[in-house]
Amino acid sequence: MTDGVQQSTPKLIAKLFGVVVGMFVFAVWIMPPLYDVFCEVTGLNGKTGDKYEAVAIEVDTSRTVKVQFLATNNEGMPWSFEPMLDSIEVHPGQEMEIRYLARNPTSEDMVGQAVPSVVPFKAAEYFHKTECFCFNQQPLPGGESAELPLRFIVDQDIPDQVRTITLSYTLFDITDRATVALR
Repeated sequence: MTDGVQQSTPKLIAKLFGVVVGMFVFAVWIMPPLYDVFCEVTGLNGKTGDKYEAVAIEVDTSRTVKVQFLATNNEGMPWSFEPMLDSIEVHPGQEMEIRYLARNPTSEDMVGQAVPSVVPFKAAEYFHKTECFCFNQQPLPGGESAELPLRFIVDQDIPDQVRTITLSYTLFDITDRATVALR
């Protein structure tokens, strides 16, 4: 009976190893594109689009939308990172600019990357960034600070029931895989 157990153990280990490799391949290469397609189709996750090319847009002065700004750091990111304004009132169609403040308190040069999210999720398609620090990696020498600009337009076609939009950025430390030079 022990011979049967001894013979099946290597087969079981090989099968388990195959399952682990398959899960890794699925999680790293297959799942992210599927997730992006899912978010695009459903509008979930509040992902904002890429850079928006502003054109002459009529401003709807009959109403305002409150835009709130939040900032968080991913675990392990030591920078201080915050919006310079907590919120503003905007007329749909009006181009606005605000700034976020980033400070690298370490003695090491680092690179950060901000990832945006918009709530409510359905508002993401009406929130257009014309200039954003999130489009690029942000190198910051140790001990230095930087003001990071954000220019945006809330589309005049935004539904009337959306009166508040929250834009949140999560800042990640990407120093080890950055494609920009630190100095």
